[in-house]
Formats: sequence, structure tokens, C-alpha cells
Amino acid sequence: MGICTSCESASVATAKLILEDGRLQEFSCPVKASYVLQRDPTVFICNSDEMDFGDVVSALAGDEELQPGQLYFALPLCRLKRRLQAEEMAALAVKASSALTKSLGSGCEKKCGCRRKGVLDFPVEKESKSAAAADRSVIAGGLTNGGRSNGNGGGRRRSGKFAANLRAIPE
Repeated sequence: MGICTSCESASVATAKLILEDGRLQEFSCPVKASYVLQRDPTVFICNSDEMDFGDVVSALAGDEELQPGQLYFALPLCRLKRRLQAEEMAALAVKASSALTKSLGSGCEKKCGCRRKGVLDFPVEKESKSAAAADRSVIAGGLTNGGRSNGNGGGRRRSGKFAANLRAIPE
């Protein structure tokens, strides 16, 4: 309690651009797509909100401004007007997540001492279960710890690797 400030409360919404190499570029002031494209004419800019797998990827017009609070991708021209495959969409999501995670700790802790919450990482290991056992683990909640139970039903923490089981969802 007391008089405290946080760098999160003073943060300004920025337009975020994920570059081809995975770096994040942020713009706190309005900037036109044509300005960004001057630096690299081999790419086009697209808004992440307008991207769906199976849909054609379209570019922002040169006179359109990148909007604060929006996420954009700089993609190679060969992807323009091509249908976006699920694998490509997943790769872009990973690239964006990585870039955003790296930018979270960019000096904030050094300036004010605050800590931002990181991304939770759940390791996934390959399983060799029968289909029936896999179905039981999905019915039980979607996660499995190899069939072991801690027995007490409480919130006691156990060591052990959990693996997501996404093979079947019974209806």
C-alpha cells in the first residue's frame, strides 16, 4: 500500500509489427504502411485480425495507418493473395508469441522493479497408450499424468510431466 506506480499502468497502446525474422517493431504514433514498406519492399503488411486459415491473405493499402493495439505481420510477397494453411497460421502464432514474450522484459524490471507474468510452458511428451486409455484420459479432463493419481484429491503439487492428449473428444 502507499504511493506506487507501475510501468504497466502508464503504458501506451502501440501498433505491433512482427517482422519476417521474428523481431517485434512497435509504433506509438500513427504510421502508414507505405512508410514501413520503404525499408523492405520485398514484404507486405497484413493485419492479424483479418487472417484466417483457408482465407486469402491480403495486404494493407499503402495509405492505411497501422492502428494502436493491433498486431501486424510483415510477410514475403510470395504469400500475397495465397490461401493461408493451418500450419502457416500456427507458425505465425508461435513467431508472434515469441516476439511479444521477448518484448515484455525489455527493461521494465530494471526501471521500476516490477515483474510481468511470463508465459506458462507445459512440456508435452509422446505417449504410447491404447486408444481406450487415451479416451479415458480425455474424458477425465484432457490432461493425463500417466494414469497416476496423487490419491488425496487435494491441491498437493506432484512432480511429473503432464502431457496433453488431443486424439479424441467424445461427444
